[in-house]
Amino acid sequence: MRADRLVSLVLLLRQRGRLTADTLARELEVSTRTVLRDIEALSSAGVPVYAERGRHGGFALSPGFRTDLTGLHRDEALALLVAGSRRGAQAFGLGSALASAMLKVIDALPGSQRHSAVEVTERVLVDPEADLLSRRQVTEEMPDFVAAEVRHAVFDGRKLRIHYAAVGRDPTWRTVDPIGLVTVRGQGYLLARRSGEDRTYRLSRILAAEAGAEPAQRPDRVDLARVWQERSAQFRARGDQLTVLVRVLQTRRDELVGTALAVRAGESPPAPGGGGEHTPEQHEPHD
Repeated sequence: MRADRLVSLVLLLRQRGRLTADTLARELEVSTRTVLRDIEALSSAGVPVYAERGRHGGFALSPGFRTDLTGLHRDEALALLVAGSRRGAQAFGLGSALASAMLKVIDALPGSQRHSAVEVTERVLVDPEADLLSRRQVTEEMPDFVAAEVRHAVFDGRKLRIHYAAVGRDPTWRTVDPIGLVTVRGQGYLLARRSGEDRTYRLSRILAAEAGAEPAQRPDRVDLARVWQERSAQFRARGDQLTVLVRVLQTRRDELVGTALAVRAGESPPAPGGGGEHTPEQHEPHD
């Protein structure tokens, strides 16, 4: 982890010029004391980083210094920068890793293209916190050490023991065979099998996790999009869903539909003067 942090520190100084210790600490999510130790380590390793004192002082690199990183084609780098979703990364406990990766992608571009790449990211917004109806999307998170155990089990193909708090139940330990991770609107899910049965767990409800040494019982390859679609269909078909018939103003219809799990049927509003202003809709509420 420290090696990655040192690289990120160098990239920050390369791309943004002189930065104070407080700014570096905030960007790297560490203490100021840790930043000072890292600066000392870089100097000892021969990286030309120096301090400037005074009101506008800070740390900077000698002009012309460049790290040796593997380059990318321009369109490849831009695709990574545009596709990088901080909300999805946060759901899986990878927010800091994403920030570090984005710095490396920018630095891998030739100097003539680096500035244009940054401008591109400023003109594209991916997965904003609120939609046009001002509904705020809240990203659910779990502790980094829990997220790390879940990721290791999923990526390494190992059984996973989780302490899970299901809705309305006391938390219990259970051992599962992880299949994959999915994020939807800032909410993360673990797709797994338990005792041969399909299971889907909300990541934010996993209180603790332990990746085991035993291999998980799962196929070598998986079409995660297909699995998620199948499980979503099964969820909607469960018998414990509540179906209701409502009438809603046409001007508020889209807002209500956006909060529903499914719309089974709908009717267009009657013509003006026809004696009614409402549209009957049949909805199922979110889980």
